[in-house]
Amino acid sequence: MRASSAILLSAALLAGAAGAGDAPGRVVSINLCTDQLAMLLAAPGQLVSVSYLARDLRSSAMAEEARAYPVNRSGAEEIYLLAPDLVLGGTFSTPGTVAMLRRMGVRVELLPPAESFADIAAHIREIGRLLGQEARAEAMAAGVEARLAAVPPPPVERPRLALYGANGATSGQGGLSAEIVARAGFANITEGLDLPPTGRLALERLVLADPDLVLTARRFPGASEAEAILDHPALAALTGGRDGQALTDADWVCGLPQAVGAVERLVALRQGLEGGG
Repeated sequence: MRASSAILLSAALLAGAAGAGDAPGRVVSINLCTDQLAMLLAAPGQLVSVSYLARDLRSSAMAEEARAYPVNRSGAEEIYLLAPDLVLGGTFSTPGTVAMLRRMGVRVELLPPAESFADIAAHIREIGRLLGQEARAEAMAAGVEARLAAVPPPPVERPRLALYGANGATSGQGGLSAEIVARAGFANITEGLDLPPTGRLALERLVLADPDLVLTARRFPGASEAEAILDHPALAALTGGRDGQALTDADWVCGLPQAVGAVERLVALRQGLEGGG
């Protein structure tokens, strides 16, 4: 009898260990960044819904891929009816939604925004762990690290760059955008200015700073007063009327492998400047 009890106990322990390590079968994402990480890493059929923002060409680097998934608007009742065994969200996801889902017994895991390329690699590995796709995630994270290592070292004299968008929005120090700029070998004109990672810069200050390159945000459809500043003659004179240098906003928004592509494109722009192109 003691032997039988030991066998039953061992079997129960093994079953519990196997259950703890099982990959979730129905995953729902309610955050733009976890949407895309899940699309990159999930096994076929594992991801059952992404947020509606995943299909937004202005903010999602995987808008076309997102069309293959049903979308949600992050409502607790809507998510619960999808019967997920894992919900992925961000630390800025609606607290009421997260709290209600957890009260209803739904497992919710939240990911903070990526502030650096180290965060990107860590987030890839974390989502891979949550999805039970560790090997796929490790290969992807290692690929990001290898591509970054291959980026040419910055020049001694860095060209000065300004990021400029609607209402004079710019990128200050800290955050992923600042690291993209630095790794590409540029100096951000906001260095030395008391600005948060995202702030506003008056057009007059931008003109006086006289950067070597200005990257403007991709325009929204139609026209808006907020974007009128991007059509100002002073800005056109500063950029020399060059077009086609709008940054690909979607590659800068979330901590994804696509952020390395943003660095690589900026390096090409810098080398064009240095070569007189």
